[in-house]
Amino acid sequence: MAEALRRVLNEGRAAGPGGDGAAGPPLLLLGAPRSAQTSLLFAAALEAAGEGRGPVLFLTRRPLQSLPLNTPAARNPWRLQKVRFQYPSSVPELLQLLASAHEAPGPAPSLLLLDGLEEYLAEDSEVQDVAYLAALLLDTAAHFSHRLGANGSCGLVVALETQKGADGDVPHLTTLRRYFPAQCWLQPDALGLGQHHCLRASLESGKLSPRMEWSVTFLPNGEMKVIPWPTQASKPGPEKKCSSAESQSLTLECDNLSGSVSIG
Repeated sequence: MAEALRRVLNEGRAAGPGGDGAAGPPLLLLGAPRSAQTSLLFAAALEAAGEGRGPVLFLTRRPLQSLPLNTPAARNPWRLQKVRFQYPSSVPELLQLLASAHEAPGPAPSLLLLDGLEEYLAEDSEVQDVAYLAALLLDTAAHFSHRLGANGSCGLVVALETQKGADGDVPHLTTLRRYFPAQCWLQPDALGLGQHHCLRASLESGKLSPRMEWSVTFLPNGEMKVIPWPTQASKPGPEKKCSSAESQSLTLECDNLSGSVSIG
């Protein structure tokens, strides 16, 4: 997976292999509607932008209404300027953008993010169409990695919205897993505790890596609190209430974003 996302959930610390500039395996970020996928992608983008290895390419179908400007990282204009937003509005536009990435001038991105993959995959999409898009995403990230050379590799994170979070409810998941060996599931956890929005983030980086889990709480003021999930909860069990005790905080917008914004 893109190491930047793991550092976001680990409060900026590299967690295991990958802290030396390696991006890790491509990752699918899976979650139900309003599960803060866009917020976590933004946090990962800002984390990667602060590494100094290269810009970040953020793809989404429509312009964004607002950015998490109340984070320390987002208040740094140098970081935000390194996040390049592009808005392919259809599958042909997305494919054309990826296919022509090698022609784009400037330094190669150190992180490639795609928000809202489900919007590009119609219910009647053929398996070969899904496989082609996934392969093109990986090929584009590999091209950027080649251009980065000794400066590191280009990470790839793709957010896919699900309905219930179960494997059987995710169209084409079997096909996508062939290309994205790492997955991070965002599952509701004790929603309805006041105005708090709580999630359980479960990261599986591959067969040789242990599952990592966190409790993520979004407060009404836009603050995000992250605490490691207890070790004994690594397997599905009774729901755990979100707690702010001994938590680490990072302020950001927690809603999935839509609309328009002008980026300088």
